[in-house]
Amino acid sequence: MEIQQEKSESKRKQLPRYAAALWLFLQCPVSVLIVCPTQKAADEYARPIPTTLPGYVLQSVVVGPNDIPVLTDAEAVIADPQLAVMGIMAHGARRRVVEAFVAGLQKMDAQAAPRYYEYAYRTAAPLARRLLEEIMSSTSWPVYSPFAREHYGRGQEDGRKEGRNEGRTEEAVRMLLLALEVRGIMISDEIRNRITTCTDCEQIETWLRRALTADRADDVFLPEEPSL
Repeated sequence: MEIQQEKSESKRKQLPRYAAALWLFLQCPVSVLIVCPTQKAADEYARPIPTTLPGYVLQSVVVGPNDIPVLTDAEAVIADPQLAVMGIMAHGARRRVVEAFVAGLQKMDAQAAPRYYEYAYRTAAPLARRLLEEIMSSTSWPVYSPFAREHYGRGQEDGRKEGRNEGRTEEAVRMLLLALEVRGIMISDEIRNRITTCTDCEQIETWLRRALTADRADDVFLPEEPSL
């Protein structure tokens, strides 16, 4: 699953590679789900994506604004908070949508509601973010600004966050080693140790993206640029 804000031909061409790599790793059917905040982007990603592999044409599953209901009632938000989060992404420029979302959050479980707010804020357009902060600032909630969101509940979440990060890193390492094997890229023991001992998940994911199209190890593990 990916969220695509705008059209990108280069990104479209990468999706079949991602799907193929995941199919090889999981050994089960794979679908690519693209969520687009704009209908223009949704129409673009809904087009079939041909590849140079004979017979392999990727057809993504695409969700755009036309597929996401406009929720303007707090009870509807409570009944389906996941859909309400997507509604903020697609229709957050409408004040009634944001007001209903905030009203629904205030009636939800106190542990779950801040997370739904976080998801909505991260995927929202700038105008929707401003509306969220404006409306939330008039409530008794402590989560209505970037600073408050950063610090609210930090003590309770640190342990869980650390565990999630470790799991994500381990999964990225497995995906990278599999991608290198599938691509037939030989690596030295030194590079393998470098991969398995790396704790920077973003770095591993950078190597993984390179490995999906590279032909040799040097193309994957480029030397670091010297600091100026």
